[in-house]
Amino acid sequence: MSEFIEIHWTSGSLDEARKVSRYLVQERLVACAQIIPWLESVYMWNNQLETAQESKIVLKAPKENYDLIREVIEKNCSYQVPEITYFVIDGGNRSYMNWMQESTKTS
Repeated sequence: MSEFIEIHWTSGSLDEARKVSRYLVQERLVACAQIIPWLESVYMWNNQLETAQESKIVLKAPKENYDLIREVIEKNCSYQVPEITYFVIDGGNRSYMNWMQESTKTS
């Protein structure tokens, strides 16, 4: 079985989040995409305190697909420096892990 990761990404637009998420699932690069439509982020940008409304996207994917997933997000994201991070999934419900394996193809 492939090693799986959970990728976290923030988008400045719900439409952008949906478009990219659907593409990644359709291409079977990720097993699923969970879109949290609204959150508020507070951060420093160009030495200024900023606040933004964003969408949070959580993706589950084989680790070997990460580079391609990151490229897709970067090419289709409106942010100059998008947040794209991942965490290794060390375990989980066996039937869910099997479903993720069956739902994806590796790059």
